[in-house]
Amino acid sequence: MHLPSHPADVEEFSADVVIVGSGAAGAAAAIAAHDAGASVVVLEKTDAAHAGGNTRVSGGSWFHHDDPEQIATYLRALSGERTLPEPVVRAWADGTRTVTEWMQSLGIEVGIPGDFAPEYPELPGSDAYGGYRSVDGVMGAGRLHRALTGALAERGIPIRYDARAVELVLDASTGGVTGLRLESGDVVHARGGVVLATGGFEADAELVREHLGLDGASIWGSPACTGDGLRMAQHIGADLWHTDNMMAVTGITPPGARHGLFAMMLRRRGYIWVDAAGERFVNETAPAGHGQALIDGCYVLKPDRPTWVVFDERTRLAGPISPDASVYPVGWSVVMDGYAWSADNTAEIDAGWVLRADTLAGLADAMGVPPAALAASVTAYNAACAAGVDERFGRAPGTLEPLADGPFHAFLSKPVLAWTSGGPRRDEHARVVRPSDEPIAGLYAAGGVSSTYSWAKDGGFHIADAIVFGRIAGGHAAARAGASSTPLPLSAAAR
Repeated sequence: MHLPSHPADVEEFSADVVIVGSGAAGAAAAIAAHDAGASVVVLEKTDAAHAGGNTRVSGGSWFHHDDPEQIATYLRALSGERTLPEPVVRAWADGTRTVTEWMQSLGIEVGIPGDFAPEYPELPGSDAYGGYRSVDGVMGAGRLHRALTGALAERGIPIRYDARAVELVLDASTGGVTGLRLESGDVVHARGGVVLATGGFEADAELVREHLGLDGASIWGSPACTGDGLRMAQHIGADLWHTDNMMAVTGITPPGARHGLFAMMLRRRGYIWVDAAGERFVNETAPAGHGQALIDGCYVLKPDRPTWVVFDERTRLAGPISPDASVYPVGWSVVMDGYAWSADNTAEIDAGWVLRADTLAGLADAMGVPPAALAASVTAYNAACAAGVDERFGRAPGTLEPLADGPFHAFLSKPVLAWTSGGPRRDEHARVVRPSDEPIAGLYAAGGVSSTYSWAKDGGFHIADAIVFGRIAGGHAAARAGASSTPLPLSAAAR
């Protein structure tokens, strides 16, 4: 084994399987490896109070189905021209069928949190989509993270916190992965393999610009998702897949803040979206699924650009722009920071997050868009509302509520990145592969660092994907190690 040189006081320790990240994918990998008889350690970049990646602040739900053949058809349709390797499709379809059963096998109570239909019912295979399943039948508030962390604790699987992995260690003769180096300089030896479960790259501005073409996008989830796994894998020759895919939400970001909040505006549809020229450009209410919407016959990213959301006083009074934890306990700002949006939006207006003016001309000046263009956009939209037909953009008649009464309001909604979808390419065994399709021995990936989804995806897909390929990765790495039960040294214990 070749190890880079390091200071004499640097610590070394080992396990059969080393997991990087303690979200759903990392926890599933650790449990699978442990239950196969392997010694396991989980390395977590943050402290315990902020651990768990996006799993911690997500809805925490996975989708359910009972028909692998039909759900595979649905995944192929969602992928469109960005086809996936058929062995990956099959592993995904078979694995997602058993997520609920596996969760229950851990002693976790599972229930149905509501009636969730497929987001793309027009696509073949969508009728196999069986809605959501959640811990205790309740979404959000960190329940899934707590349940999986509890399952790790029950097995005595150590989590080493404040342990950021920065470099993979290779065997000099074979090029296979034999461990990794931490930011502290400590070296971790992995007899069976390293599982990257580090999350996506949405919190790294450089990678977001490079792969998504976005500047100044805020994030919805964990600030720890900075592309560590992508960079480490790419550095040793891993291929990448669908790194230009993402799930963004229409959101609002306080000035100077890193995190954005959902801007859902559920109670009234008296709003339009305009661009920097003050012109309306899209059907604002086209169902966006988990990142893509059917617009002009194509499934496109939505939102994909900075957008001014303009609305009237009746819409402002109808209820909060962004739901608080009592309605939707998801997102970093709500779950971790405890932010509660004001019931009538006045606190956010007073704070300057939402612009307000008595007239459309005054609002346009505050937005920095041409007043005549904004007035023309509102006039044309109101005419469509009166006619009951949005001939230009095809907004559904039931959503055509006019912008009638001032004061008028607006906020700039840059895409709030919930997660990225691509990273180091992996096969059906969760092994990271080179451009030649050759697996990199000893290296695995699961979860947001390398999700299955090349384009569109439905609700609950990401958690299900993380659990499925986390389990596959952990089990494969354990088998590669011969499922040794060698105990971990004390240095690998949680700290």
